[in-house]
Amino acid sequence: MMMALGMFVFSLPTVAYQTLRRQTQWRHASNPRMGAAPGYQYVGKGEDTFTLSGWFAPELAGSAGALKLLRRMGDTGKAYVLVDGSGEVYGAYTITEISEEQTLFYVNGQPRRLDFSMNLVRVDDSKARTLLDDLKLPIGALDGSVSDWGLA
Repeated sequence: MMMALGMFVFSLPTVAYQTLRRQTQWRHASNPRMGAAPGYQYVGKGEDTFTLSGWFAPELAGSAGALKLLRRMGDTGKAYVLVDGSGEVYGAYTITEISEEQTLFYVNGQPRRLDFSMNLVRVDDSKARTLLDDLKLPIGALDGSVSDWGLA
């Protein structure tokens, strides 16, 4: 397992990404000052996003059905817990975008190669409770540990 988003597992049989990009932002408000450079004040965390991209060839590894399933997950508008293969919990993320490009077609129009990209954005922990409530997991602060889940 490379990573799991909810119950979806990224791996060779489903979809294996070749590139993982994480971008974390912090917000600073700017206040103009007379005769001086603007003053800045830290006002909180900004967006935390992941971009997973890569390609697969269904005849060798990967499944076009996996992209359909990810799209259906995105259609729900729900957040899903993101966990990497070593067990680190990143938090609750929603799918904001999936793009795919199909190339190298068979005579029946089926693609032999699919390139994909997927964007995930972290939701606020206070909002994650309502989005994840159907999982019945005590998600706590989603700080990367499962010690408060009561699953031991």
